[in-house]
Amino acid sequence: MRVEAPDALVLEQSQGSWRVHPLWLRERCNDAASMDPHTRQRLQDPADFAPDLAIVALRESGPGVYSVRFSDGHEGRFAAADILAEAALAPGSHDCPQAKLWEGGLADLPRVQWSAHPGEAQLARWLESYLTLGFVIFTDVPPQEGMVLKVGAQFGFVRETNFGPLFDVRSTVQATDLAYTSLALDPHTDNPYRAPVPGIQLLHCLVNGTDGGLSTLVDGFAVAQALRQEEPAAFAILSHTPVRFRYLDADTELVASAVPIELDVTGAVRAVHYSPRLDFVPLLAPQQLTDYYRARRLFDARLRSDRYQIRFRLERGELVMFDNCRLLHGRTAFDPRQGARHLQGCYIDSDGPRSRYRVLRRALPATAGARSGSAP
Repeated sequence: MRVEAPDALVLEQSQGSWRVHPLWLRERCNDAASMDPHTRQRLQDPADFAPDLAIVALRESGPGVYSVRFSDGHEGRFAAADILAEAALAPGSHDCPQAKLWEGGLADLPRVQWSAHPGEAQLARWLESYLTLGFVIFTDVPPQEGMVLKVGAQFGFVRETNFGPLFDVRSTVQATDLAYTSLALDPHTDNPYRAPVPGIQLLHCLVNGTDGGLSTLVDGFAVAQALRQEEPAAFAILSHTPVRFRYLDADTELVASAVPIELDVTGAVRAVHYSPRLDFVPLLAPQQLTDYYRARRLFDARLRSDRYQIRFRLERGELVMFDNCRLLHGRTAFDPRQGARHLQGCYIDSDGPRSRYRVLRRALPATAGARSGSAP
């Protein structure tokens, strides 16, 4: 670490070097005068710092620890390792394991044995599986009604909807949703008509006595990436055309608009919003609609292809937790006359598992190796 000029501090390591702006460093001062020790929130508004703030002195006060004096008279102490770790994060990174995209040839599904009281290391492994692949399958979850809520509470706060805190997925007469029939369901994301969309879905199998009803999953990020590479014009259309999604029953009418492929501020895929039984594109100019329908067809064909889709039987006592903004799910048709098929589900928000992972990382330094990169 060295001062190259009043307007820059240079950090170096084998992977590269970074020029650090004085204001960027100043607003990271964590002494008692700068940050509340309990809340870890700033005591000063960094917008009040002088725009021409400079670094006037630098000294190593301990192994890997530096004291930096700024032109406003304040002196802060920084561990070089902490600054380097943050400097190395890519824009838009949220300090969680990087997503590993997968296709239909995924051989080893992330199955783990459920425990109501997991140790910290065990819980961290569960979370890494979920954050990297977008899903995890728990085995030996007691097949009791309401158990899905207890599993969901292990990772975040349950999101109650018009379906209630949990919902039953089984074939019923006069179903209010196609999920409550025995029909096949193409790959889709749940509840795109909500704002915000539920981030995570859990489905727990209480009984499955049919030959059909296989669960399907598709990594929407992998499909979107392939579309971006193979059909860039189609990708651009699906990432810029807002689509209206609508759900209604006797007591509810929910409407929201979203692009099928949502990008973050860096241009990376942030979320997929896709439900072909519920989407309505606006009345655009004829050529725009022709282009949109072509793009949607190219996307849909990939989502339904064996190249990207995995199928598995969710057995009694198994529970799948998956990222509803990344993975698309569905099922094959089944014959309810063969036997009952009853799943219970619930939703939790996306930030729950990420928060749990970061807290565990503080307690388990071994998990820190996964911090480079980010999960969406």
